[in-house]
This record gives sequence, C-alpha cells and structure tokens, in this order.
Amino acid sequence: MIVAFSVQPTGDPSDPALVRGLVAGTDSAGVHDAVAAAVRVVRESGLPNRTSSMFTEIEGDWDEVMDVVRRATAAAGRYGSRVSLVLKADIRPGHEGQLDAKIDRLETAVSHLDDQG
Repeated sequence: MIVAFSVQPTGDPSDPALVRGLVAGTDSAGVHDAVAAAVRVVRESGLPNRTSSMFTEIEGDWDEVMDVVRRATAAAGRYGSRVSLVLKADIRPGHEGQLDAKIDRLETAVSHLDDQG
C-alpha cells in the first residue's frame, strides 16, 4: 500500500523545550520543524518514501506503514497541543514498488499524449 499523509500541529508545543518567542497570535513552533520531525521518522523507517511540498508518501504493508504514520504524528505532536492528520491510502495487495511505478506510468502516458500533438 501507499499512504500519503500530512501532519499539522497547532497551539503551543506540548514539549516546553520547543517553545520559542514569536509574534503574538502565532504558534510558538514552526510547522516546518514539526514536519521535519515527522519526515525524519519516515526516512529512518527504511520504507520507500518521498516528500513533496504538501504530503509525505510511504510504501509498505498495512502494519508497518500505519506504525510509521503513528510515530511520525507523535513526533510532530511535540510541536503543538493538537495535531491534524490528513491521510490518503492506495491499498493494492500484492503490488510493491508502486511509489515509483505509478509515476513512471503517468510519465509514459503524458509522453504519448505529447507525441499525438
């Protein structure tokens, strides 16, 4: 399966060591810091993954992928008192290597359209 997910903490960090002074009305830790903590968990998992400007994608079996998402969400959660998690899954038993294969098929299709002019 492939899971695309994003995390966004809000509020003051649950970990006081992460609090820093910012302009009134803004969260006291940057979202990029929380995303970096989540992405570190994903990368250290050893599962195939990629991160774009909006989502992190990870590929593996259900249990291992969901465990990584859970741990990544917890890592991001240190940066806020609440965490929003958006998750989309492509569940296709028996298929591996789809993180790249799906992109390859898309690029081939685009190329064929370009050839047709």
